Amino acid sequence: MAVHFHEEDLPAGVFAEGAALAVDTETMGLVTPRDRLCVVQISDGGGDEHLVRFGVNSSFDAPNLKAVLADPARTKLYHFARFDLAAIEHYLGVTAAPVFCTKIASKLTRTYTERHGLKMLVNELLSEDISKQQQSSDWGAPVITEAQREYAASDVRYLHRLRDIFEERLIRENRLEIAQACFDFLPTRARLDLAGWANADIFSHE
Repeated sequence: MAVHFHEEDLPAGVFAEGAALAVDTETMGLVTPRDRLCVVQISDGGGDEHLVRFGVNSSFDAPNLKAVLADPARTKLYHFARFDLAAIEHYLGVTAAPVFCTKIASKLTRTYTERHGLKMLVNELLSEDISKQQQSSDWGAPVITEAQREYAASDVRYLHRLRDIFEERLIRENRLEIAQACFDFLPTRARLDLAGWANADIFSHE
């Protein structure tokens, strides 16, 4: 198992053909148009994680990364896909779908708790522990530290295993169809966020 660090794009051909890809992003903050995309981390579940870092003056011209993210034959696994999809679409100009979101799957199946963070899921379902210490660190710094790299890698390291568990639970609870409908809507939800409807319930009567 290794963490591979790349500047501005992925090398070609680093992922297994057709494999689902675990994806996450690190940005300068939570306001997507304001807070630039700094790192995209991605894994095919084979044991390695790839981190692609974008500099402050990046053109985000990353053809290899864009190709795998936009590949409709590859499911993209996220934890809180809504945010990552918006960041990827805004900065890289591609829709990184089809989608499986472990946070939505958790909310649909772990109804016995309100705790759906990745750290909690990894601990409860996989008996592993991950650190969130670097979550709020400076991802736009000239140098990404080893601690930051390990944190970023850990955010995609477990998503394939979590997806397998949640698929079983969604089937068991007869919620797979509604989950899939939620996953299919997520790219549109991200576009609504980018267009200014992040905090508005457009389905409400008001």
